[in-house]
Amino acid sequence: MAFSAGVKRELCRPAVGRKCCAQAEAYGILLFCGAFHPRQARIVTECGALKERLPPLFRRAFKVSFDQLPQPGEGKGAFLLEDPDKLKAVFQAFDLEWDGAVSLHINLALLEEEHCRTAFLRGAFLAGGSVTDPMKGYHLELSTSHYHVGRELPALLREAGFEPKEAERKGNRVVYFKHSDHIEDFLTYLGAPVSAMAVMNAKLERDLQGRVNRQVNCDSANLDKTVAAAREQLAAIQRLRAAGRLDALPDKLREAARLRLENPELNLAQLGALCGPPVGKAALHHRMRKLLELAEGLVP
Repeated sequence: MAFSAGVKRELCRPAVGRKCCAQAEAYGILLFCGAFHPRQARIVTECGALKERLPPLFRRAFKVSFDQLPQPGEGKGAFLLEDPDKLKAVFQAFDLEWDGAVSLHINLALLEEEHCRTAFLRGAFLAGGSVTDPMKGYHLELSTSHYHVGRELPALLREAGFEPKEAERKGNRVVYFKHSDHIEDFLTYLGAPVSAMAVMNAKLERDLQGRVNRQVNCDSANLDKTVAAAREQLAAIQRLRAAGRLDALPDKLREAARLRLENPELNLAQLGALCGPPVGKAALHHRMRKLLELAEGLVP
């Protein structure tokens, strides 16, 4: 997950901005984090950059501080909000009922501005997103345990110009992209152009390596055919020589037989260049075929 962690570090690099975007980013984080309900908000992460970003983000968005922070040096740590007044402030910011049974949805009215939609999706990826190392494959996903959120997210993405796929995995709703171009565009949209360029470069490198491998395989197949043909020709010529027929052949056939015996590793084009005068591959192929026919006509 090193590449995915790098993407999140890049997304956390810009300073926390205007209040509406801070709220939208925090909204995305809360809807895609470990737990978010009237009694607790629990954000679990091992991303160092996100750990540094969360406290100023929540101060800017809601004027609240976390009740519990990860321990210094702790790998995967949890940020907790459990104080009722703090949770109430968070829920009220999103027009959610704090003291009732909550079925979480994406409040699209809070995301009418493009910059707020971008901030929300950035938060969603920071909390519930991952992306595969592009040198190994192409897969970016956002996962949430909230059913309605997972159903509404694709509509929000389509409104932003993307065409995601949907799935359900272990009770979570998953929205994902499988094409490199879509992943590049989405990372750029979130604010990670360096990571998007890394995906593009990886694709170019993989495509180049694929072309090289195909060319090598093609060359290897052609070489195998050349070797097999040369062996067949040598066997035919040796049969003609053993039968005492080689010296009686016309000059052109005798020359072709001599050159093949002397240069078993060369292809027909290379042998043709040694003829006097030089001849093309087609002409030498015709002569070799004639030698094969003569050898086949010999009585065992």
